[in-house]
Amino acid sequence: MGLPGLVITGSSGFLGRHLLERLEDDYRIFGIARRSPAQTGAPIHRNITWFQVDIADRDALATAFRRIREHGSVERVIHLAAHYDFTGEDHPQYRRTNIDGMRNVLEECRELHLKRFVFASSVAACDFLANKDPTRVVDETTVADGPHPYGRTKRKGEEMLAEYRDEIPSCIVRFAALFSDWCEYPPLFIFLKTWLSSSWRRKIIGGRGNFAIPYLHVREAARVTVAAMRQDGLGHGEVILASPNGAVTNRQLFEKATLHYFGTPSTTITLPRPLCRAGMYTRDHVMRLLGHRPFERPWMSHYIDRQLRVDAGRTQTLIGWAPRGRLTVLRRLPFMIENFKTDPMEWYRRNHAAMRIIRPSAHLKVHQLLEKHEIRICDTVSTYMASREGRRVFPNYRRFGSEEREWNHRVALRHVMDSVRTRDKSIYGSFCRDLAELRYAQGFQVAEVCEALRTLRDVCMRVLSRDPEAGSLDHEIENYITMTMLFGCDQVENTFEELADKSGEPHATKPGVDESLLEEGPPTWVEVGDEVDS
Repeated sequence: MGLPGLVITGSSGFLGRHLLERLEDDYRIFGIARRSPAQTGAPIHRNITWFQVDIADRDALATAFRRIREHGSVERVIHLAAHYDFTGEDHPQYRRTNIDGMRNVLEECRELHLKRFVFASSVAACDFLANKDPTRVVDETTVADGPHPYGRTKRKGEEMLAEYRDEIPSCIVRFAALFSDWCEYPPLFIFLKTWLSSSWRRKIIGGRGNFAIPYLHVREAARVTVAAMRQDGLGHGEVILASPNGAVTNRQLFEKATLHYFGTPSTTITLPRPLCRAGMYTRDHVMRLLGHRPFERPWMSHYIDRQLRVDAGRTQTLIGWAPRGRLTVLRRLPFMIENFKTDPMEWYRRNHAAMRIIRPSAHLKVHQLLEKHEIRICDTVSTYMASREGRRVFPNYRRFGSEEREWNHRVALRHVMDSVRTRDKSIYGSFCRDLAELRYAQGFQVAEVCEALRTLRDVCMRVLSRDPEAGSLDHEIENYITMTMLFGCDQVENTFEELADKSGEPHATKPGVDESLLEEGPPTWVEVGDEVDS
């Protein structure tokens, strides 16, 4: 009898990698993640099959699950994939991944006849701003009512689970702040980086230093997740609190960290909340003007001296799990400090990765810009091709309806984006060769096809040039967009010539298409969203 099947979404993440290592000998694991194992250090094992898929891409996810079903049955799913950041802004990825992506995963799980679907959430999804009572605790009955965009999307996720209760038995695991012996929890990393430095700010703590949250070692997080996954007696939508009881204050962390780093605990300088808030707003504004915002954002000032205390007693009774004392954050701080002292390069590498790479590779920045403006780019190209000038330049494209033309632009742009993301120009080149064969068979001329691709390129450049985030990426945009699309046009020309040679036809340009357009500047168009001058 083969191993039972297990799907883990978000398997390239912090907790996902630890779960893979813990479960790789006991399950036939299907890992789903946006990044590859090589990019994230995820384990390679004979029992792990990897699908590099964005769960918000409905078609790609459906293909992955179809292949998973071909391998045999799946008993359990651990859904870790989610977007979370510390900017405080309602980023579109919250809805795209946490709501739309989760909906896609649930739809694919309907026919799997699962024994358990584990949904990963966070105790931080619960609101602890509204109630200033220091004795208030979060327990398994507390609703996910946090005002942060993450909390709102997690509440929506829990509501979605209820819609599938007759088909998918589920439980909700709300995690405390996850850390390791290398830290790898961004706020704590920023605290330690400041407290253990020679900066004038190293002794300053906001408020009275009483801000407190619960922390959970990632090894304990993997352990409680497995316990919840294997507990078949849980009721639908049962909430599991993967957290120690109580919380740990910033003052406790400061005293413990400075004791082990300097040999004696440093004296704190407390900064009253109003002054701290004013300082955070001022620093954020100044550094924004300089082009690099600090990690500490003004929204964080609302949490000064607030506490998120937990009572996980019901969970510990229900699944027979309790966090081990030796893995508490205060007990592990000496190990963190030792790792920081002995291997600072690895320390920073791990923590920068946990912060989703503060300085992402240039090609990924360009890809993010294209993804951000995808709709505007396609709409602008469509508007131009439907204009009087566009109808003159693209007579053959007039055969297509507006929806088909828009679909063509989107497909072409996404091949460009894939080439940029992977730094592999051959992806776009292969698409252009296939496109050339199709357009040749349809009676198009090479000048018209190349002009369509050039128009897409020019619109990309125009739209991106108006985004302040692209200001320092001129060279990268030229390399990853212009050169990629120039390579594609060359493939179109080569393919047309080869096909013409085989058929014995001359390399002619269709009447009505002025080939000189290919040598001139960009055409006159109105970008979608622009004001039209009278």
